[in-house]
Amino acid sequence: MAEGRRPSMPSGVMSGDVTADRAMLWSQTDRPSRMMIELADNPEMRGAFAVRGPTALPTDDLTARLDLAGIGRHANTGGEVFYRVRFADLSDHRAIGEPLDGRLVLPPSAQKPRALRFVWSGDTVGQGWGINPDFGGLRLYDTMRRVQPDFFLHSGDTIYADGPLQETVTEHDGSIWRNIVTPAKSKVAETLDEYRGQYAYNLMDNKLRRFNAEVPMFAQWDDHETLNNWYPGEILDDARYAEKNVDVLSANARQAFLEYMPLRTSLAAPERVYRKFSFGPSLEMFMLDMRSFRGPNSANRQSQRGPETDFLGRDQLTWLKQSLKASNATWKVIASDMPLGIMVRDGDNFENSSNGDGPVLGREQDIAALLKYVRDEGIENLVWLTADVHYTAAHHYSPQRAVFKEFTPFWEFVSGPIHAGTYGPGELDNTFGPRLEFVKAPPQGRANMSPREGFQFFGQVDLDPQSEALTVTLKDIQGEALYSKVLMPA
Repeated sequence: MAEGRRPSMPSGVMSGDVTADRAMLWSQTDRPSRMMIELADNPEMRGAFAVRGPTALPTDDLTARLDLAGIGRHANTGGEVFYRVRFADLSDHRAIGEPLDGRLVLPPSAQKPRALRFVWSGDTVGQGWGINPDFGGLRLYDTMRRVQPDFFLHSGDTIYADGPLQETVTEHDGSIWRNIVTPAKSKVAETLDEYRGQYAYNLMDNKLRRFNAEVPMFAQWDDHETLNNWYPGEILDDARYAEKNVDVLSANARQAFLEYMPLRTSLAAPERVYRKFSFGPSLEMFMLDMRSFRGPNSANRQSQRGPETDFLGRDQLTWLKQSLKASNATWKVIASDMPLGIMVRDGDNFENSSNGDGPVLGREQDIAALLKYVRDEGIENLVWLTADVHYTAAHHYSPQRAVFKEFTPFWEFVSGPIHAGTYGPGELDNTFGPRLEFVKAPPQGRANMSPREGFQFFGQVDLDPQSEALTVTLKDIQGEALYSKVLMPA
């Protein structure tokens, strides 16, 4: 059969939201087709088990996702599951595309304890730095793949929907950076198809596609999936946008995000992004959404809680408190799309909870309520992981240094960008007593540094099953360790 008659898979395959016995499998094709999946405990796919998948239709931009239960039956002794995806043309069932292979690993369990390793970072294709074949594309994804993590936590800004690309950019030293540019990346995204095009652009990169095929994704969103610094109810004053209502833009952005990420939703909460995952008895991860339920960006100095001070929102904050209290895991990892103690400005206003030194005010009240609850309930061993600020750092928070003192000390680690301009470092707010233990950021006076200059970062977390020591290592684009901290459980 002529190759052009077979469905193709331009965006590769991906897995995500993996649990002990479930996984989301994702792909995209080029025409209305049915997804066909095989599962095996070996890469040669001997004795593969076939699964009839969903249809890929234009209504979902020809993407297809399958929430596959019972996947543990197809794992080998190391917890690995190998899968193969192909598509059959709905108009000609004999036209079956060439397959693509993927791999995922199931979490450790009490019955099968083992070491756990995962990586995290954020910020892909930002500040005008797109896919440059001369540079080797999105290279940090390949660096992360080579450390063989069990999974990847994408801490937000999975795309830059508000960051059009130019074909060439002049770097600090006069070198010319050359971007691949598509129509979708030539303007800010406003329509659903334009948001979809942002994800399709990133998936043109072969290093990202290979990474996705080998490493399960746990994705959260921040602002650039919609536009910079957005909040619900915002009306834009930006000449680049014909659509000024951010609620319309964010609805399109959310649909594209859910179509292009292997993220599990439910009929009861089809748009919910915050969720939690267990990785055996030693670690549970709580993924936050600091974007969907916030009040307007403001001076952030309100003394009373109300809709204007919302950061997590009441429902999410209640869910997080109850989930932390119910957790039996030794370590509770909080996957936060924004840092706690770094001031992130939006003009004269503030973008995250920090608002400058002093007492708890504005959005800080959500964080204070959470930290006090954790202390009062005796919940131990919280570690916060984040990205957002485009540099890497380690912060230790202690009530001994803080203005607000009703909490237990904890660590926060920052890492990113994956492939974007590098900035920083940011100014710390003393409300919760952060102390800077390590930072790597651009030299003074430099900003929006090109990926070619090497200031692209990710974090690696290793959990030892016997001692339950948690080792957090901050690394650069070459995979070199910049800083490492071994945390022992209380």
